[in-house]
Amino acid sequence: MNFNNDEDILASINRLLERLHQAGGENFGSHLQFVFVASGAQYVNQIGTQIFGTDKSQEPKTESSPTENPSKIPEPLATEEAMALWEKAKRAGFVDENLQPKISRTKAAMMAYIMATKLGIRNKWKVFETFWHRQNMYQDYYDALNQQQSIEFGDILKSTFG
Repeated sequence: MNFNNDEDILASINRLLERLHQAGGENFGSHLQFVFVASGAQYVNQIGTQIFGTDKSQEPKTESSPTENPSKIPEPLATEEAMALWEKAKRAGFVDENLQPKISRTKAAMMAYIMATKLGIRNKWKVFETFWHRQNMYQDYYDALNQQQSIEFGDILKSTFG
């Protein structure tokens, strides 16, 4: 869609927001993404994302970096057995002093899977995604399974965590 000025953009956004807000029904939410492309430019930059749920009283979700809002360790990851695994992960250089990953997303997902299995955590992705401020870790894990380097890293994880 092309707009002539900022007022046209804002009017269109407001109409769209009003329609989304009135939609209700069995809709589980909508994802709205604003992209700015300057006239004649070759660069496209996402300038904002808003996710709308059907619960109109829902507070907007904001992502924060671990340094801005350090997370408390979730209960399943704070047990004595878990803390022993975290110490091994720190010594191996997989996580920092705040237990945030220092390795790639795929490797972190592999580590999360092994730790969750050892600790008997059933809802592993939700626990780790919340703690590490990440999304779609299950996809990172399945991507890792298709990478040659992951086989070698899996062996390292096994020897690290025993």
